[in-house]
Amino acid sequence: MGILKQAKFRSSKMITAYLIIYDVVMLATSFFLALWVRFDARISMIPENYMQQFLHFLPIYLPVCILIFWMLRLYSSIWRFASYNELMRVIIATIITGIFHIVGISALTAMTAEKFFRMPISYFVFGTFFQFLFILGIRFAYRFILLLRGRRAAQDDSKAKRVMIIGAGEAGQIILRDAKAAKELNEKVCCLIDDNPNKWNRYIDGVPVVGGRGQILFACEQYNIEKIYYAIPSATPQEKKAILDICKETGCELMNLPGVFQLMNGEIAISDMKEVDVEDLLGREPIRVNLEEIYRYVRGKIIMVTGGGGSIGSELCRQIAGHQPKQLIIYDIYENNAYAIQMELKKRYPDLDLVTIIASVRDSRKLFQVFETYRPQLVYHAAAHKHVPLMEDSPCEAIKNNAIGTYKTAFAAAAHGCERFVLISTDKAVNPTNIMGASKRLCEMIIQAFDHKIKEGKGDELPQLFTHHTQDLVQKPEVIAQLKKAKTEFVAVRFGNVLGSNGSVIPLFKKQIAAGGPVTVTHPEIIRYFMTIPEAVSLVLQAGTFAKGGEIFVLDMGDPVKIDDLARNLILLSGHKPDVDIKIVYTGLRPGEKLFEEKLMAEEGLKKTENKLIHIGMPIPFEIEVFLGQLADLMDAAYKNKTDIRERVEAIVSTYQPADHDKVNVNLVEKQNVYPIRTEVMAEAM
Repeated sequence: MGILKQAKFRSSKMITAYLIIYDVVMLATSFFLALWVRFDARISMIPENYMQQFLHFLPIYLPVCILIFWMLRLYSSIWRFASYNELMRVIIATIITGIFHIVGISALTAMTAEKFFRMPISYFVFGTFFQFLFILGIRFAYRFILLLRGRRAAQDDSKAKRVMIIGAGEAGQIILRDAKAAKELNEKVCCLIDDNPNKWNRYIDGVPVVGGRGQILFACEQYNIEKIYYAIPSATPQEKKAILDICKETGCELMNLPGVFQLMNGEIAISDMKEVDVEDLLGREPIRVNLEEIYRYVRGKIIMVTGGGGSIGSELCRQIAGHQPKQLIIYDIYENNAYAIQMELKKRYPDLDLVTIIASVRDSRKLFQVFETYRPQLVYHAAAHKHVPLMEDSPCEAIKNNAIGTYKTAFAAAAHGCERFVLISTDKAVNPTNIMGASKRLCEMIIQAFDHKIKEGKGDELPQLFTHHTQDLVQKPEVIAQLKKAKTEFVAVRFGNVLGSNGSVIPLFKKQIAAGGPVTVTHPEIIRYFMTIPEAVSLVLQAGTFAKGGEIFVLDMGDPVKIDDLARNLILLSGHKPDVDIKIVYTGLRPGEKLFEEKLMAEEGLKKTENKLIHIGMPIPFEIEVFLGQLADLMDAAYKNKTDIRERVEAIVSTYQPADHDKVNVNLVEKQNVYPIRTEVMAEAM
């Protein structure tokens, strides 16, 4: 390495020496050419006194010029990257040396000549002009040659990927310049698309703007486009969806800007572009919440997130950590996820008081210990088994973890003065057809029961549904007293599927597409509501600020989306054709799965909140005392792994009706004529 550095140092010194020699020759040549041009390009016509003064002044002029050039760093720049800055320094050097030449040779003539004579004006004009050309030319020649060579290579290289840029604004121009500079990408920008008619049939850095979005398909065919960069950060979601809907029909690879904030920060480059995600095709405005309201609500409080390592739980932790809580407690049974979010938050928020606890919400003794030690003021209960088919195979586990785990956590919260308890629920709790959805409906009923008892001042009458011999804890006088005066507000927040969550459909589809297919969809008519994880969590946080106790908040998920359309869009966005390059296979509804999810039961109705995307469902009335008694029997049956657990749940949750999948799947067989063999890896439409 040392030898290499020495070699590079010697090389730079040699280049400097060659430049100085060149400058000396060209400085002398410039003003000699000026005399030669002045006198009709004939040396014999140049008067002897002019030639003598020129020769006498050269020994003075040349060292002064070299010194000025050195001071202006004309020998220290890397000329392959020469730009406006170097050009200005050459101009300044030319002006200074030109003035010195006029003053210096005139003074020398006055001192040495017997009779004063003035050098011709054309001598100074042409001499300075030639000097500028020679000095500038050699320094920019290297960059020009490299640029010319690069353009020829780009024109001659038939293997370069042909690119279209949508958006001829600031972002598009940045991407265009970066694409031309990034030779390692081997890409050639062939055309631009922009909806502004004033830009049509004009050129940006030699690349034509061929028209608006209506020309995308034609231009892709005309220029044999293989890749499209979408570079319009200011477009509305509806406009973006409309353009991307056209782009996905081209079969080209699609790349998207990461976001408008990167443009504002000047961080946009080819390397920042990301693949177009299916959420870009949802075509709705990004969800906005009152961050200041959340900030006031969270700041300075001790907050506990159960299931804090999961998709929703970890995003809750991220957003809470950014709002300056007094302490954040991550509570999760799965140590890998908990460790991952712990390390992320420690790096991002080094001053955050962060506690990570590995434990189960089914362990009531551990819950009491944690609440006794840390006294959390806010609890977000995201811990749950959520995988529908797996819970159909293990229904008792769904009841133990989801329903009884919620009861135990809520009891510990009320017994230790927690201010607010927010349950993360799901649209599968509405008219559930599977045990997972029914267990989450039980969770909502538990929250409503707790709210009812607390508001009546009868928190001490809540049954002690425990299995870890905790009578010594729950029967303490201070615990009983706290339950009697408890003011905990219990609420639930219900929403649908989140894009990219653990076990969700989109990551699975992407893996299947990367493997060449097939992509497995349970049914061509199955639909789901979708929202991004950060959007869902921000609404959960704001819903918590609206809580007064007993509400079931319902998040507006927009319009439902067909899972089949999601699969086909992802295939198109990957540059393939559905059913041609990548096959789509319908596998039939799985146990517990239904064709569509509802956000609300018909009987619940809706009430508005300050945020138009957050509604309050009117609770369905039920007998609290009867329910609590049934819950005790249900817990006993679940822990004894009774085989009639579904029938017991159906007796408690009146809206639970197990789906008749055989009928739906028979219709699918008749429609498709083929019933593909079920594979191990199938689309989980959660």
